[in-house]
Amino acid sequence: MTGQKLVVFTDIGDTIIDESTEIRTVPMGVVYHARCIPGAKEAMLSLYESGHTIAMVADGLVESFRNTMNENGLSHIFAAEAISEEFGVEKPSPILFQTAMDRLGLTEADKKRIIMVGNNVERDMAGARQFGIRSVLLMWSDRHPSAPTCPEEVPDYIIHTPHELPALVARLEQELGGETKW
Repeated sequence: MTGQKLVVFTDIGDTIIDESTEIRTVPMGVVYHARCIPGAKEAMLSLYESGHTIAMVADGLVESFRNTMNENGLSHIFAAEAISEEFGVEKPSPILFQTAMDRLGLTEADKKRIIMVGNNVERDMAGARQFGIRSVLLMWSDRHPSAPTCPEEVPDYIIHTPHELPALVARLEQELGGETKW
């Protein structure tokens, strides 16, 4: 897949979906209802509508993500998915990041235009940085670790609300030179 825009890999729980609103079939079972974090749906739709490629790179159950993305009208924005249940590993495993790249037809050279948006420094930030892509920490909730304990967990960028993401993406594209090829 070729293109001029930044590619956005994103976690789901407490990055798009407010985990405190999840209703499950049984404790730790499939999520069948949840609401988006305020502003997350709008931010993701804005990125999608402006031509950005978005991939779900998330830990959890495939059916949970399908349910919540369908319920919140976001299923169509994902060009690829790499979900831990499918592989039996969780982030920071490189398998999920590599699978998202492969499913999008991206190469090693494309890594400079990929960002990973997440809320967990141990999984999302460390996974992205170890894989060689930039990381964006959404510090919206304190349910997951956000204080780095090692250099790999230090995010490249920090945002506090989903509303900040489209502007950050635009700024990063400008920093890359706004060229048609990177």
